[in-house]
Amino acid sequence: MRPVTLFTGQWADLPLRDLAPLARRLGYDGLELACSGDHFDVQRALNEPGYVAGQRALLDEHGLSCTAISNHLVGQAVCDLIDGRHQAILPARIWGNGDPEGVRQRAAQEMIDTGRAAALFGVKVVNGFTGSSIWHSLYGFPPTSQAYWDEGFLDFARRWTPILDSYHQVDVNFALEVHPTEIAFDTATAQRALEAVGNHPRFGFNYDPSHLAYQGVDYIGFLRRFPERIFHVHMKDVWWGHGTGEVGVFGGHTSFGDPRRNWEFRSVGRGDVKFQDVIAALGDIRYGGPLSVEWEDVRMDRVHGAAESATYVRALDFPPSDRAFDAAFETASDIEAS
Repeated sequence: MRPVTLFTGQWADLPLRDLAPLARRLGYDGLELACSGDHFDVQRALNEPGYVAGQRALLDEHGLSCTAISNHLVGQAVCDLIDGRHQAILPARIWGNGDPEGVRQRAAQEMIDTGRAAALFGVKVVNGFTGSSIWHSLYGFPPTSQAYWDEGFLDFARRWTPILDSYHQVDVNFALEVHPTEIAFDTATAQRALEAVGNHPRFGFNYDPSHLAYQGVDYIGFLRRFPERIFHVHMKDVWWGHGTGEVGVFGGHTSFGDPRRNWEFRSVGRGDVKFQDVIAALGDIRYGGPLSVEWEDVRMDRVHGAAESATYVRALDFPPSDRAFDAAFETASDIEAS
């Protein structure tokens, strides 16, 4: 059975010493540690003797594993058009004086350091975002040429190939969470991103069906398209088509929880994602990594939601069979002939 883990990004307000025992009580096997709050500090891991061992000991104390760390917030700044919103999500040392190119370069170095820290921590996967210099041009007016978009993918490749090369040196994979605002936000752009970095062996995906489903993307087909590139899996639900008809898929500049919204993230099992199909496809592609709950539901208490999500995900999963289900129907002559 695949371990059921909890992504700690939405719990960064809680110290890890408080979150770890809570996660265990809620039914989780491990944590996907975010590089925010005090959950996993990249620079302390690299420079402070005993830090890595101490974080591991804390998890061990509560019977928790960790097979991935995540640095979404810093990764976002590597390719983005930087503005004041980034200051709110970045460490002060990455933001610096806010000069956009300086922010991007410091973010890129921090992502290199994140791979090194992950290796020291004994983790083989770093999840995160990439940002994108061309997301703002998504809707093609003024008309946008393919050459313009090509330059965006070239920019991504220039900035991320050195990061991926550094990950290769320490035997760590980078898993992009395919997501609106990233260089890859659906199946077509995921393929284009792969090609941009020359199918780099360390570049793959943190699969999250919620970000694909409400866009109308075939989220099961995504798994079957990239079976060797699914490095990690987020279990997060979403519903769509439940609003008042006043807001479309672009969000209408509304906040989460606004009843006019067309789509909303939901606690796992409360939305429209067909998780039975997701689990079947994960089995077909032989994915054996964690099922990591990224819990988001603006209408629900998070402790209640995280507990029910752990129970739901555990009930969904099942061990693979080592024999054909109809093998019992072999005839005696078939058995003798064999």
